[in-house]
This record gives sequence, C-alpha cells and structure tokens, in this order.
Amino acid sequence: MRLWTGTTASGLATWALPFVLGLAVLEGTLSASGLGLVLAARTAGFLLAVAVGGVLADRHSRRTVVRWSGLAAAVAAPVLAAGLDRSLPLMAAAALVAGGGQGACRPAFQALTAEVVDADRRQQANAAMTLAVRVTTLLGPSLSALLAVVLDVRALLIGIGIVWLAAAFVPGPGTGTAHAGEAPQRASIRAEFAEGVREARRHPWFVAGLAALTSVIATGYSATGVALPLISHDRYDSGVVLAAATTAYTLGALGGALIIARVRPRSQGWSALAGLAVYGFAPLSLLLPVHPAVIVAAYAVAGLGIELFNVPWFTAIQREVAPDKLARVSSLDFLLSYGLAPVGLALIAPAIDSFGPRPVLAACAAACFLAPALAALTPTARHFSGGGSAKPAAAKGTDS
Repeated sequence: MRLWTGTTASGLATWALPFVLGLAVLEGTLSASGLGLVLAARTAGFLLAVAVGGVLADRHSRRTVVRWSGLAAAVAAPVLAAGLDRSLPLMAAAALVAGGGQGACRPAFQALTAEVVDADRRQQANAAMTLAVRVTTLLGPSLSALLAVVLDVRALLIGIGIVWLAAAFVPGPGTGTAHAGEAPQRASIRAEFAEGVREARRHPWFVAGLAALTSVIATGYSATGVALPLISHDRYDSGVVLAAATTAYTLGALGGALIIARVRPRSQGWSALAGLAVYGFAPLSLLLPVHPAVIVAAYAVAGLGIELFNVPWFTAIQREVAPDKLARVSSLDFLLSYGLAPVGLALIAPAIDSFGPRPVLAACAAACFLAPALAALTPTARHFSGGGSAKPAAAKGTDS
C-alpha cells in the first residue's frame, strides 16, 4: 500500500504540473513560448535521468533512489513558483530538475514492485499501479482547476512540491545496496547501462515488444495527439469531440486495467500485442467524417487495449529479467517508448501540413496494426517468456 501510494502521488504531481503551468499562461505570469520552453526542459530532464536512474536503482537501494528523486522534484516546485513572471531561465532549470526527479523514480518504482510483491500477485499489483496512473490523469487537472478557484499558481506549484514529498517518503527508507557481495569497484554508469541493454537483448520478446510499443506511441499516439484537436475544431466545429475522446480513452484504460487484474490469457504475449494493435482504431476513426460517437468509441477501445498490453508487459519484465538488472531494462523501456514520443509529435505536424491529415493518419493506423503483428512473429513473444533465464526474484519485503 505504501508503494502504491507513493506511485500515485508521483503520478498526481506529474500530471498536475503542465496544467498548473497552463493556468500561469492564462493569468499572464508565463508566456506561451515560455510554457513550451519549460515543458521541453522537463522532458529533457526526464530523458537524461531515466537511464541514470535505472543504473542507480540497480546499484543502490531502490527506495533511496525514489526518495532522492522525489526530493529533487519537490525542491524544484517552489523554485518554479519563484521564477514565475521573474526569470524564465530559472524556471527552465527548475523544470529540468523536476523532470529528472520524475524520470529517475520511474524505473525504481518498477523494480520495487518486483521486490515487495509476490510473483503470483504482480499482475494485480501492476494493474493497481496503472489504475492509479489513469485516475491521476483525470484527477490531476481536475483538482488543479478546483484549487485554482481559491489558490494562485504559486501556491499550486508549492502544493505539487508537497505531493512530491509524499512520493519520496511514503515508500519508506532504503537500506543497503542491490547486491551484498559485489566488489566495491564499479564500472561507469555508461558501462552499467550497456550491461542492461545486453540483458534486454537476451530476451527477443522484449526487443520485439518494445519496438512495437515505440512504433505505436511514435506514430498512432503522436498522430492522434496532433490531429484530434484539429479535426475536433475543423470538422465538428467544437471542442466537445476532443474532450469526449480523451475522457473515453482514460475510462477505457481504467476498464482494461480492471479486466487484466482478473484475467490471465493462455497466450499472454499474443493477447497483449493484440491489445496494443487496437490503438490503430484511434487514428483510423479520424480518417473519415464519421459520427462523433464513432471517434469516442474508438478511443475507448484504444484505451482498453493499451492496458491489456501494459500490465502483462510490466509483469513479464519483472518475471523474466534478472533482478539485478531490472531497473536498467525498465529504464530502457521508458527511454525508448516515451522518449521518442516528442520526436513523433515533432514530425507528425509537418507531415500533416505537407501531405494532409488523411494520408498521415492512414500510415499511422497501418503502423499501429502492423508493428504488434510483426512482434507477435517472434518465437518467444507468445507468452512473453524464454530467450534468457532470470535469477529468482528478490524475496518479498526485501529492499534492494
């Protein structure tokens, strides 16, 4: 419960920050270009820290990594508040640190789940974690909007820092290092991350699944992120379709997490990849002038499918990857799948300008359907297992 609470707190703070900074634009204490710079700095911090955080979480106590990364994000929040309407460089630097804290804690939380939860309950635990993430995507902006009625943006930013303190301290103190008997002399961070990459390559199902996930996020997710607001405004002359579709996606994801918490498909890998492939219905629904309900339904199905993939995917990584390299492999997962999303967003917009939305959406839908299908052809993908044997997972209740 402490691990779940800490993860939920970090997700709430993560999702609330962009919305609160958007409120700063509305109240005139931050320009639109300044908002773009601050959010870009946060993304850069995430990408820089997620790989380093994976190495540190395999070297040292994972709870300690969570604590220090949470503290870094907590300290950055009041610095962001101090920079409002005063110093954009100060805000960008604070956002870089906040993103770093967010990135460093992700692989540590992922590895902690494997440590504190028995193997036969990890699928339910991962489902509970992803439920928390989806709920925070709804509650983060909503709570910020409600609190903005009585608090200004500076107070809200300080509140985000307090939430990060909860994420840092609720999971509890860490003791010891990941491996009690290892030699005191260590390789460089780069060399240890490369060791994690080698571990990942030992699992063909992981390489194929990560390639499929990265393709879907970089094409389908990015395309719909750019095209959905345009189509909602231009085709339907309203923002209602945008709001309804994004809400349906989150609700579908909540439903998917509830289903996969109880269901264990016989061919777990193939079922997960099929769930990932249905994201293709989201860009496909935007191709033609259909009734808005079709778009909303397609997004609900896409959300359902993404969690039918995510939960078995995380569970398989925790089961199959060597425990002393788990955080590094998890960081590689986050680095590629989420790290390439901004690249996709940056390329999709010019592509739509050059070729129009329909060819781009058709290509992205095809990529969403084909990439998981090709990944399913990998021999070890059917069950997300094989291609390397992990050592037994850390005992329940131990700290790494």
